[in-house]
Amino acid sequence: MAPKAKPPASALSSDLHIKGNLKTTGDIQVQGTVDGDIRAHLLTVGEGSTVKGEVIADDVVVHGRVMGCVRGLKVRLTSTARVEGDIIHKTIAIESGAHFEGSVTRQDDPLNKVGTKAAKAAE
Repeated sequence: MAPKAKPPASALSSDLHIKGNLKTTGDIQVQGTVDGDIRAHLLTVGEGSTVKGEVIADDVVVHGRVMGCVRGLKVRLTSTARVEGDIIHKTIAIESGAHFEGSVTRQDDPLNKVGTKAAKAAE
């Protein structure tokens, strides 16, 4: 049985404003505004775009603005990024010029919502 071809990334254009949560096992490219949480495999927040809500993805690349918690295995804030919220990551890269207000926490499994204190108590 041949493996399924990976579908193309879902693209939200710059004139699109969504109120609600988005969830996919694929990739999302946000160029507009999202008021809600986003869960994806690869999330790219484009320059000039805004996400107000929690972001959870294997790979997160921020060129625009995120107001909320960011959870990702790999998180990258480019020089045009503005993030206001906590970042929970396995690996992170923050380029010079990026604006970030919040805390940064490294976890082996950042996609799991169990807090570090609760996880340590369970051990």
